[in-house]
Amino acid sequence: MNDLAEPAPLSTLAALLTPEGRALLDEVRGTRPEQELGVATRLRRDHPAGLVSAALGQARLRQRAAAKFGAVDAERMFFTPNGVEQSTRATVAAYRAERFRALGVTSVADLCCGIGGDAIALARAGIRVLAVDRDPLTAAVARANAAALGLSELIEVREADVTDVDTAPYDAVFVDPARRGGRGRVFDPEAYSPPLSWAVGAARGAPHAALKIAPGIPHETVPAEAGAEWISDGGDVKEAVLWFGAGAGTGTGTDTVPGPGTVRATLLPGPRTLTGRGLPDPPVRPVGDYLYEPDGAVIRAHLVAEVAEEVGGGLLDATIAYVTADELRPTEYATAYRITDRLPFNVKKLKALLREREVGVLTVKKRGSAVEPEELRRKVKPQGPNAATVFLTRVAGAPTMLIGHPAQPA
Repeated sequence: MNDLAEPAPLSTLAALLTPEGRALLDEVRGTRPEQELGVATRLRRDHPAGLVSAALGQARLRQRAAAKFGAVDAERMFFTPNGVEQSTRATVAAYRAERFRALGVTSVADLCCGIGGDAIALARAGIRVLAVDRDPLTAAVARANAAALGLSELIEVREADVTDVDTAPYDAVFVDPARRGGRGRVFDPEAYSPPLSWAVGAARGAPHAALKIAPGIPHETVPAEAGAEWISDGGDVKEAVLWFGAGAGTGTGTDTVPGPGTVRATLLPGPRTLTGRGLPDPPVRPVGDYLYEPDGAVIRAHLVAEVAEEVGGGLLDATIAYVTADELRPTEYATAYRITDRLPFNVKKLKALLREREVGVLTVKKRGSAVEPEELRRKVKPQGPNAATVFLTRVAGAPTMLIGHPAQPA
């Protein structure tokens, strides 16, 4: 992705890449926020103040990046604030790189490469990468990261406008358009940089292609010749991907990518993949003994019906993505809860029930309710040694509280 409006100058990055800069980075590694002033004061006696500040800033970014890239890689890499925020999580990038490798792809044009997260994953899968970004600093950071991780022979970084790049020599194209502007997140795909229509055109001209898009993209905007995949990692929805080109299959296995018109949800770690079968919406039915909360990727992919069929259940409400059933069945695509109580929405009644059950650890989940979990938690003041989960939702249109706990298969 293009990393725009980044204030750090190229000269600062260059200084950090010198032996003095690298030594400073090693020295400030692991510095906690409350230690920064003292560490800066000490180091400025022997080093330029600007370089010390840059090293401490980079140390903070590396600490933040560890959640996405892992501590080992993050401690060797270089980051910008936008780069940390917008880069692909390493587990997701590795999954996508493996999909390319399984298609027989040996070279990829990575357009809008950002700080190089996807390029790194592709290179580690043995794929040669042209990584392109128009921002000089971002391209320089991507180049530094390829070198830091010993991948320079497989990753060529080019500072250029992606619309000017000839992708014909490459087996595949990967495009990650910038989805943030001066006013924050961009929701209109045609306001991406570059626009989604341009990215689709680039994909159509390649033997294989993948376009990373926001997971909230309307299904009706997905081109007919693309397969769509929603990906979550650890239960958090991370992105959607549009797959184009030869080699796309039905999407029923993790060794393929979804073919034209196919929709699927992939859950990491795993991968565990659920493919749409065009099922009708599940029926609304009375609350059963169990509630199933589908993974966010399943919901975004509109595959709740597939989960309902798998567990033999139906919906609590026609507009709510909670599935209820009378028995516990194993599923990889939803979390099951045993429901012990059903109440009309009433804070006083909930507070009394929790006091009676001695519930001090309360998990509040909501879907179809305007009540904020923290607000409810403050009002009921849970106390005691026991734990419970309350679902604020609608049942056949009526505001309802369902109380229960995670269910474990027998």
